[in-house]
Amino acid sequence: MKVSLISTVKNCAGSVDEFLASLAAQTRTPDEVIVVDGGSTDGTAEAFERDEALTLIREPGANISRGRNIALGAASHDVIALTDADCVLESGWLEAIVAPLEAGADVAMGFYEPVIDGFLQACMAAVNLPVDAAEVDPATFMPSGRSVAFRRDAIERAGGYPEWLAIGEDMWVNHRWRELGLDLRFAPEAVVRWRLRQGVRETWVQYFRYARGDAQAGMYPERHALRFGVYAGAVLSLRSRRALPKLAALAGAAVYARTPVRRAWQRFDDPGERARAVVAVPALMWWIDTAKMAGYAAGLADRAKR
Repeated sequence: MKVSLISTVKNCAGSVDEFLASLAAQTRTPDEVIVVDGGSTDGTAEAFERDEALTLIREPGANISRGRNIALGAASHDVIALTDADCVLESGWLEAIVAPLEAGADVAMGFYEPVIDGFLQACMAAVNLPVDAAEVDPATFMPSGRSVAFRRDAIERAGGYPEWLAIGEDMWVNHRWRELGLDLRFAPEAVVRWRLRQGVRETWVQYFRYARGDAQAGMYPERHALRFGVYAGAVLSLRSRRALPKLAALAGAAVYARTPVRRAWQRFDDPGERARAVVAVPALMWWIDTAKMAGYAAGLADRAKR
């Protein structure tokens, strides 16, 4: 089975060497590597051009979907492995991500883990990311474009990547695959490591954009509606003069934060850091939820205009 590894990139010069080193260290070598640059201005494209083992295509102004579709069009083989060129691949990633396809699957769903630098990033990781693959339910898991592989027929049946969608394109394709009833199999050993945003402001913008993409594409309406409803109910409960609604709101918040706090507890060994995380994680959850609500509202406005 011959495999084309494709990736998109823009302005990540500081990550190129690490990505290329992890690619060179793969236990299974891809039969070709195609990288599409969306218009980097920091030397990223030039760094990739110096590597003769891959093909770089320059497409200034291309969003992620457009870049992926261009890479798919240039790929020679019918099995596609997809990742992002600012990630770090575990040495067995390609071998593990291709194995389900060799066994007959249409799509192989890899795992991904954050690169954590410090207390804040560990807490941010705990909010939305599983500690390990044991948390994943393969029947409902939606793979990221950082770690996925598929047959060409699968992406063609999904209609390719939606170039009208600036962000959330991988989730849009995932929904199409689920609706089509394709054979999606989890590959927990196919691990990619990626970097979280460095600060709380950058994190807010990231989740604002994710939620805006959800609304533009009509994805997860129930989940977002529930978030609005829960926060509206919490505000009303806390404003009540009666003690019972306030206690109910606090109890609900504790249940809501339980899993992220548990994840943070597992990530830290120091008792002091664990205590700080118990406070920091719920605060970050609120911060990210405000970003999601604002982004979803903006996306609904975009959708109405379109």
